[in-house]
Amino acid sequence: MNTERQSPASNILVAHKAESGLKLLRFLERRTGLPRALLHRWLRTGQIRLNGRRAKPFARVQTDDGIRLPPFALGMIEEGKAPVVSGGEPLLPPPHFDGAPDGRSPPFLASIGHKEDIWALYKAPGLPTHGGTGHSDSLAARLAARYAGAPFIPIPAHRLDKDTSGVLLAAASYRALQELHGALRERRTSKEYLAWARGIWPFEGIRLLRHDLHKRKTAGFEKVRAALPRDRRASSREALCFVQPLKIMTGISLLQICILTGRTHQIRAQLAALGHPVLGDVKYGAGRAEGMFLHAVRVVLPDGTVFACLPPWRGREAVERLPDAMPLPRG
Repeated sequence: MNTERQSPASNILVAHKAESGLKLLRFLERRTGLPRALLHRWLRTGQIRLNGRRAKPFARVQTDDGIRLPPFALGMIEEGKAPVVSGGEPLLPPPHFDGAPDGRSPPFLASIGHKEDIWALYKAPGLPTHGGTGHSDSLAARLAARYAGAPFIPIPAHRLDKDTSGVLLAAASYRALQELHGALRERRTSKEYLAWARGIWPFEGIRLLRHDLHKRKTAGFEKVRAALPRDRRASSREALCFVQPLKIMTGISLLQICILTGRTHQIRAQLAALGHPVLGDVKYGAGRAEGMFLHAVRVVLPDGTVFACLPPWRGREAVERLPDAMPLPRG
């Protein structure tokens, strides 16, 4: 193993702890900014060495591994102005914000809490998780800008819709990203939301909603249709969530929702299918653009770590204290 740290004059790159587990080819792409095909060719011909030995593109790098580049690569990297990777100090999460609905705006990029390299960030309503058509700003872009040159740029581990606010998990290392993806895929995390829905919610207590969702194009936009299981299509995906009412007011209902599946627009489509769309949801509720009242209020990791924050709503829709965790039915 090589324990030297990378310097601009060195052709040896040293893997940081945050990069441990990355495939060698992906590591080289991130560190050098050089084309994948070129790096692949250098690996195939032995011009790149991992700890002094030839290695395949999909070998996994480990902490303090030394990756030697051909000397002429340095000029190519400098010409391409690839970012210089900073030292191996642990990354610090963004400034803390408790999400209190007292009129304070969160920082440009805000943290709710963290557990080692798993960060819980506050995603503001109107901010996309990832950039895309028509969106130059995003949570991912803010992370990339703040931590440019870090050994591993923190990245959102899942997504929230652009107009949904609340807790969003991000990973500050490759291992944390893999851990979160596995926990989300295997449903070992608990994710709860608050939503103001139109109308008077007709059910008491906790109710399981089960629909089959399928995507369709409507006026050039992607929209999800929720149908009962008896109307299932081959392309449908099952959506499950538990819902309980917390408060009923004139014309609107405050609902607490725990999702069991992570489908696109799941909560919005399921509530709309029952005739109770999320307040302010233009796409599924045909309402006016007043801001959507859907908030990711709590995430619980497999080890019991809890991240939670209040929604930014004000006026009669304000929620002034966190609800208790939903007691889910067994079986």
